[in-house]
Amino acid sequence: MATSSSKRGQFWRADWFVGVLVVLAVLVLHSVTDFFGTLERRYYDFASTSTSRQPSDRIVIIAIDDQSIANIGRWPWPRDVHAQLIDQLAAAKAKTIAHTAFFFEPQTDRGLVFIRKMKEALGPAADPAAPGGLAEELGKVIAEAESALDTDAKLGASLAKAGNVLVPSVFVLGEPQGRLDPLPAYALKSAVAEQKNFSLAAVRGQQPIAVIGNSAAGIAHLNQLPDVDGAVRQEPLLINYSGQAVPSMGLLAAVKSLNLGTADIRLNNGESVQIGRLRIATDEAALMLPQFYKSRDGRPAFAVDSFYDVLSGKIPASKYADKIVIIGATAAGVGTQFPTPAGPGLSPAETIAHITSSILSEHFIVQPGWGIWATLAALLVVAAYLIAGLPRLSAGKAALITLGLFVLLLVAEFGLLSGSATWLQLVFPAALLVIGHLTLTTKRFLMTEAGKIRSDEESAETSRMMGLALQGQGQLDMAFDRFRRVPFTDALMDNLNNLALDFERKRQFNKAQAVYEYMASHDKNHKDLQAKLNRAKNLSETVILGGSGAHPGGTMLLDGGGVEKPMLGRYQVEKELGKGAMGVVYLGKDPKIGRVVAIKTMALSQEFEGDELTDARERFFREAETAGRLQHQNIVTIFDAGEEHDLAYIAMEFLKGKDLADVTKDGHLLPMAKVLSIVVRVAEALAYAHKQHVVHRDIKPANIMYDPETDTVKVTDFGIARITDSSKTKTGMVLGTPSFMSPEQIAGKKVDGRSDLYSLGVMLFQMLAGVLPFRGESMAELMYKIANEPAPDIRIIRPELSAQLADIVSRALSKSSETRYQDGDQFAADLRSVVSSLADGPSNHVAPATAQADSGGLEKTVVFPTADAAEFEKTIAVRNQLDPAPGPTDNDVKS
Repeated sequence: MATSSSKRGQFWRADWFVGVLVVLAVLVLHSVTDFFGTLERRYYDFASTSTSRQPSDRIVIIAIDDQSIANIGRWPWPRDVHAQLIDQLAAAKAKTIAHTAFFFEPQTDRGLVFIRKMKEALGPAADPAAPGGLAEELGKVIAEAESALDTDAKLGASLAKAGNVLVPSVFVLGEPQGRLDPLPAYALKSAVAEQKNFSLAAVRGQQPIAVIGNSAAGIAHLNQLPDVDGAVRQEPLLINYSGQAVPSMGLLAAVKSLNLGTADIRLNNGESVQIGRLRIATDEAALMLPQFYKSRDGRPAFAVDSFYDVLSGKIPASKYADKIVIIGATAAGVGTQFPTPAGPGLSPAETIAHITSSILSEHFIVQPGWGIWATLAALLVVAAYLIAGLPRLSAGKAALITLGLFVLLLVAEFGLLSGSATWLQLVFPAALLVIGHLTLTTKRFLMTEAGKIRSDEESAETSRMMGLALQGQGQLDMAFDRFRRVPFTDALMDNLNNLALDFERKRQFNKAQAVYEYMASHDKNHKDLQAKLNRAKNLSETVILGGSGAHPGGTMLLDGGGVEKPMLGRYQVEKELGKGAMGVVYLGKDPKIGRVVAIKTMALSQEFEGDELTDARERFFREAETAGRLQHQNIVTIFDAGEEHDLAYIAMEFLKGKDLADVTKDGHLLPMAKVLSIVVRVAEALAYAHKQHVVHRDIKPANIMYDPETDTVKVTDFGIARITDSSKTKTGMVLGTPSFMSPEQIAGKKVDGRSDLYSLGVMLFQMLAGVLPFRGESMAELMYKIANEPAPDIRIIRPELSAQLADIVSRALSKSSETRYQDGDQFAADLRSVVSSLADGPSNHVAPATAQADSGGLEKTVVFPTADAAEFEKTIAVRNQLDPAPGPTDNDVKS
């Protein structure tokens, strides 16, 4: 009995059984709610409008907008206003005119009623042709007044004269229960005989008045069929009224524009509606899925002109020659607007424009007959995966396969809709997949959590004992890692305290500080923890070199708790200026001659090992020697290089001022003359370096130091770009800061001095304009633009710049190194000619900057293989380099 009960318990907890329950629950939810239908429709709207299809340029809209109502008068207008516009469009030879305003009731002027009573009272004397003096004159006045006030007749005359105007009717849909009133003769002219109940049935309708209906070229229905969410996505091409199929306004407009008549409309029951050679795919109720076109570049899909502008002649009527013109209301409070895939609110006129374009261009969307079977197959595959596949997979594999199936379903639907206008409804299988995966994953987690809690308690004690063993062997870092896996207890706090004291004995005060801070995160008042933490913090801020107090030259505690300053080579290390991924920058002093220097250190042994360490060390000294040969007033001077305490170091000139990164932002730009003066000196420094066969490879504002008090410019980090990368820069890889890299650097080709001049051109552009010439949403997009797109004209941003300066920037940013500046002296000479032509002379004022040491910060320097743009982002390794803190006496470090 116990065994049987256990099996039943395992059955209810089995993943496959939970999968069955999830599938059934989601199917029930789908049948009783519209949640998944809403998701499907939203995805349809997105995918169906993400297409390259373009709307027809033969269709324009004349809008009865707010401006027109403000100028002509409140709605509805006298019908002679409509007649006047129809006359103008007819004279301009518009191809077809679809007017969506309703003309269901006569528009009788109150004066017209009295005129007709007077005419009736006078009898034959009111006939303008009857002789008789006063009676004759009175008859003419009455006839003239009657003509002027009968606007229905005026509109009818204009429609008859134009011969190409369509007017609307509307119907109430439903299955008729008895005999219906027949359509008037003028409405039957536009209808198609239909006895097979292909289209939607109607029980009653409203038609235009006889004087307008008889004069119109056709009468079409204006019914819309919103979905349950109120959006219009389908078009009833025909409405069956008493065996007569009345075409929609979009369909009839397309027919008339092709010089066809209703006799040319053929009904292929349950499949399509055909006009001439155009076959419009429909469902079994003659419903079409039209293509709705997205607005582009802020402009609507179809041109929309104001009724008043056309009526007043501001827009010439000749614009509409041979066009399909759709007239309709867009003003607030006039007519009804519908959400559609193309936007949240389209007027009937705009909706008809989309539908007419879809018909004429054959852009309708099709739901194939096999689509329901494809959806069912996808649903069965997902259900089988959740029930039989997912329970057998590990969490990682299950996540990958689920993600792959999910993307496949949505991409398939998107691709079919946007590419071939075929709609397969795959959102529901995709949603079932996600819900099932999340449910099973959560179930697994909850079922195993209780077991994990028990095992965690056991493993915590094991980790604590392992930590004590490692501490006894002197492996303090590994011991700390073990202790951090153990929940806090009094015993653990004692263990951590002993570990911190061991770190202090080894003079690793920063690590002791880390242990004390970890303890304080649990209980900051534990015994004398705060005193110990403060002591460790004070000692950790003192320079610690090498990592061992026993090492000669390392930090040593003196009697009374004092600290002896360490040495790096012949330099006494005063304080730390900045930290980075590769090492630390210190403020140092040569005690023999009193020279203050900046010492950049790199812990090569922590970055490399074996042959790579040997190669990195050789490259370090080779590059340092190369940079040290450069003696120029605008290049930072390298004094010394060496290796001590497992640290490679370079001693260089200590610079006041700060780098140019802050003056490249809009609102903080330097005066143009000052920018040109700085760039001239950088170009001359590069010219000198290139003559010494030294290429910088990473010219950017962060590597240019400027002291406004002395107007001093210094280029920093010559050779550092290659030193920091060392042997990690393999063949076929390039190094640099992405926005400032030259096209040849992007391509991984061999670079020369002309690459530095390109980077200097980017810097000049940024310092003048406040933005970079090339920007992108991703690294791949940015690099593609640098490699392929021409640089923008800087005068688009700074139109006041001279054409001469714009040409210099353009030449510096040339894609081809052959058409770029060939040397820095030529670049500098052209800039000097611009400076000499400036009427306002040099910079007026530059705010003084706090003294700051150069750390050669590479900011976000990236190393990536030369591959196609699509793979760039996958291989980018971002390395934050050193960014020093301001001021030689400030211990703060910029982050």
